[in-house]
Amino acid sequence: MNITLDNLNSKNIMSAKLWIEGGSRDDPIDKKGIHQLLSSTMLRGCGPYNNRIIAEIVDSSGASLNCDTYEDGLLISLKCVDSDAYNLLPLIGWMITKPALQIDQIELEKDLTIKAIRRQKESTYQLAFDGWRKMVYGDGPYGHDPLGSIDDIKKINKEHILPIASSLIHRKKNLVISGKLPNKIENYIENTIAFRGISKNPTNQINTNENNKNFEIPSEHKVSIYTRSLNTQQVILLLGKATIRYDNESDILLRLLSCYLGYGMSSLLFKVLREKYGVVYESGVYHPIRENQTPFIMHASTTEEKAILTLQLLKECWGKIINSEISPEELDIVKIKYRGQMAHSLQSISQRAEHKAHLLGLGLKKDHDKKILLRLESITSKEIKDAATRYLNNPLLSVCSNKEVIRKINKDWETKSNWI
Repeated sequence: MNITLDNLNSKNIMSAKLWIEGGSRDDPIDKKGIHQLLSSTMLRGCGPYNNRIIAEIVDSSGASLNCDTYEDGLLISLKCVDSDAYNLLPLIGWMITKPALQIDQIELEKDLTIKAIRRQKESTYQLAFDGWRKMVYGDGPYGHDPLGSIDDIKKINKEHILPIASSLIHRKKNLVISGKLPNKIENYIENTIAFRGISKNPTNQINTNENNKNFEIPSEHKVSIYTRSLNTQQVILLLGKATIRYDNESDILLRLLSCYLGYGMSSLLFKVLREKYGVVYESGVYHPIRENQTPFIMHASTTEEKAILTLQLLKECWGKIINSEISPEELDIVKIKYRGQMAHSLQSISQRAEHKAHLLGLGLKKDHDKKILLRLESITSKEIKDAATRYLNNPLLSVCSNKEVIRKINKDWETKSNWI
């Protein structure tokens, strides 16, 4: 486990973030959601403490302790005053080295997870995104939500979770602590019994599912459109492509494109879809940080009457970034936006700690952001267009709406499939 200290003048508050490599992407193909169950159950008993005592320790300190499951890893988060760090940090160690995993607590989390999945499926946008994700990634590592699937959750039991829990000790881990740091905190973590046995340089990392390590996505998909028919007057459109790893040198070029398309009131999508034509309730770009093939998606919510026009405008915006260069003036604005976006995302000590833990967990160096900001100055419009041409051709469409709208969109998509 690598430990990074980020000493800041934050009065007496500190935030600790531990990123553990391998999240829902490592779920076995027939047990989608097993990492989510593990991460949530670890909070319900570990080491010498049961769920009631853990809650009392955390609540009596006015602290917060959480464990979240992402596609690429698990994130344990602790926020507290610096004077309570020595009492609370061992909980993180116990969660990894000795999770209790009591059957009644696992069953409780299974029930809560199933309810969360059902609530999620009430969102039309979520249904459209799930369809897009399945169409693009299939049964691969990014093909399902970290919450998993209801059918798989129901059949997971303690015996299935135990080997996943045992593997945490040997996985790569990065702990970042930001804020007001207690004296000799790193030495304390390395020597306290709760963290004993955690690998410092893991060479025997366990792969929970070797088949899910293949991140290759076919260049040609059998279908280019997913549709989900619902009894609704709303229309959700997602147009996107699986792209490249975050550590790819071209990633920053796509991040600038996502700013150009969807960040702020001067973005292309806002100017075209809202100001010029007024066809959408909401629009934007989804382009998260991923260790492997990152989704790059334009999304829009509109009405039945404006569905076809909205789709045509989305395609025009997508075609524009592939076929033409951003003007020098627009490029300057996009770079300013990106700097502002980065600064805004690192305002709190928790945001700083999480961002650093995530980047280190992806194998990047501490100075990655500084290098990106230095490189930003020399990036040209041609570089951005070349990246768009290389990585954003032939996007795939996902639609959720009623049968009549879907029929019209299917017809429009089929007759104009070669629109870029």
